[in-house]
Amino acid sequence: MPTAHFRFYEELNDFLPPGRRKVDFEHQFAGRPAVKDVIEAVGVPHTEVDLILVDGEPVHFSCPLADGARVSVFPMFEALDITPLLRLRPRPLRTSRFVLDAHLGGLARYLRLFGFDTWYRNDYDDLMLARISQSESRILLTRDRGLLKRSAVTHGYYIRDPQPLHQAREVLKRFDLYRATRPFQRCLHCNGLIKEVSKEEILDRLEPNTRRYFDQFWRCEKCQRIYWRGSHYERMQRLVQTLVRC
Repeated sequence: MPTAHFRFYEELNDFLPPGRRKVDFEHQFAGRPAVKDVIEAVGVPHTEVDLILVDGEPVHFSCPLADGARVSVFPMFEALDITPLLRLRPRPLRTSRFVLDAHLGGLARYLRLFGFDTWYRNDYDDLMLARISQSESRILLTRDRGLLKRSAVTHGYYIRDPQPLHQAREVLKRFDLYRATRPFQRCLHCNGLIKEVSKEEILDRLEPNTRRYFDQFWRCEKCQRIYWRGSHYERMQRLVQTLVRC
């Protein structure tokens, strides 16, 4: 069978078995498949790849892979300017909006806390998530590698860490979102925008102690949930300050 020699760099090695990480390895394939198909067969989603060199030359995902080819695969470049080469990723979205799979509910709350437009439901299948990502220009966040291999997904990222708080740090760092955070602008439960509302307008919805000790309130424009700056707000504020400083 035809054989190509591969080398994956930096965080792309997260998707490979230990024996193939950070080393050159051989991979057999049938026919003349596109290099994208072979890369995904190895285990790396195309959404994670920014540059492919075949025999030292930059190529597109659709480049047919030939027997004996030497393939180098690189992730997103943060500091290195590779403008003269063929970058495979679409330009970054002007506004960072997200859609999350069913297993990332905790992360969804954190992203909403930071003020990011974050679409999340736990009852949509992979096809629907891919369609939402494409039609609404949202970055798809998931721990399902197969979901990122769908051709409809152009902007996506595989979440490495299993813990929601660490996931939030991971997303902020990966997409360099620290300066884009706008905390306490969105409802943690439904993603709606929060606007200030007069106490008199919502007086009948407040518990006696809340009515007695607080005068400033906010209401979600979508689900009508009420927010105020109680002890929960102070805890979240400390959390936001800690994460944004990281």
